[in-house]
Amino acid sequence: MTTLWTSLDSPLGPLLLTADASTGALTSLSVPDQRNAPVVEETWRHDPAAFRTAAEQLSAYFAGDLKEFDLPLQPEGTEFRRRVWSALDAVPYGVTTTYGAVAARIGAPRAAVRAVGGAIGANPLLILRPCHRVIGANGTLTGYAGGLTRKTTLLTLEHAL
Repeated sequence: MTTLWTSLDSPLGPLLLTADASTGALTSLSVPDQRNAPVVEETWRHDPAAFRTAAEQLSAYFAGDLKEFDLPLQPEGTEFRRRVWSALDAVPYGVTTTYGAVAARIGAPRAAVRAVGGAIGANPLLILRPCHRVIGANGTLTGYAGGLTRKTTLLTLEHAL
């Protein structure tokens, strides 16, 4: 698989986007200092034009004009992680949910909440798959691979705080 990449300016800092060259589907969106973020490799091809639609939608989102992304996504992960990430798509703009609610949505037992949290923390498509909308059961802002300051920024943008 050939990986395409670009960097976009945003209110969160530069965003690194990657995509599969054969499908054009996004494989990751990360922010500076993000845990487990990909690093541009020599074999990757810089191709800003391939990300034009993503750039337009992200710009509209940060301007408060877009509530739902419509982009092809192709994250790599286990079946369990993909189920959790897919459940994130059902969390509407401006709404928060809990790790327990995500576990229930995918049919996982209550004891799986920690595993659900791990899958959410491993989400390779920040912003696009809205893991920032998942908060602690007591309403506190907990965990975000991009940092709690960025989580607060996103939830404030969406009027969820």
